[in-house]
Amino acid sequence: MALSEGTKQRLALVIDAAKTIFHYGFIPTVLYLGFQKGADPGMPEIHVTNLLW
Repeated sequence: MALSEGTKQRLALVIDAAKTIFHYGFIPTVLYLGFQKGADPGMPEIHVTNLLW
């Protein structure tokens, strides 16, 4: 199945956008999920200021 040039360009644009979103969104997502889960029992509280240390 052959793709037209326009379809190939749109597909490349979507893939580039997905790469960029993943690149800049991965670490904030991991931090967000970690803060939502909270600390394990016996560990100190998690605060945003802990990220600075």
